[in-house]
Amino acid sequence: MSGLSRGKLSLWLALAVPALVALVGYALSPDAYPGDLLHPTGEWSARFIILALMLTPLGQLFPDARPVRWLLRHRRAIGVAAFLYALLHLVFYVLDMGTLADMLAELGAPAIWTGWLALLAMIPPAMTSTDRAMRALRATWKRLQRLAYPAAVLTLIHWVLVHDGATTALIHFTPLAALQLWRLARTIKLHQERKYA
Repeated sequence: MSGLSRGKLSLWLALAVPALVALVGYALSPDAYPGDLLHPTGEWSARFIILALMLTPLGQLFPDARPVRWLLRHRRAIGVAAFLYALLHLVFYVLDMGTLADMLAELGAPAIWTGWLALLAMIPPAMTSTDRAMRALRATWKRLQRLAYPAAVLTLIHWVLVHDGATTALIHFTPLAALQLWRLARTIKLHQERKYA
């Protein structure tokens, strides 16, 4: 097995650990019900999309940091993991609700449809996170990958509304917001420097 293959395997095992811990705990608990895994799976989906979106500005801030460079090389895998945890979140939501009628009855609630929209926005980036898709789609590929940003915003809104409070969600999303604001300010500064050079 090559070094790169070992690295990818190690990354996927690390990404799977929260799901494995949650699923084993669920399977071993006699009093567990599907709703128990709604929050853990949703929060890990959010954490991974936050991490994936933080990596570009972190790479600009710390261009020589080997861990950041390694994570940047595997950013697509982290984004796919966010989508897979969102799917797992959906599975336990469906099991918890029990019937399609119950799901449709609450679809109009902002706390719910923001979650559905976040999941839908994650689908194109996740489905095109391969080298083949990148080559085939060319410039369109980047536009599809940028759907991760509205997915993250919708995830934040969904989290705030579902938990009826913003504190925990903002603790998670504030580092991403700060890095993106820094990245925007850096881009504007570089543009102005080139303009007046």
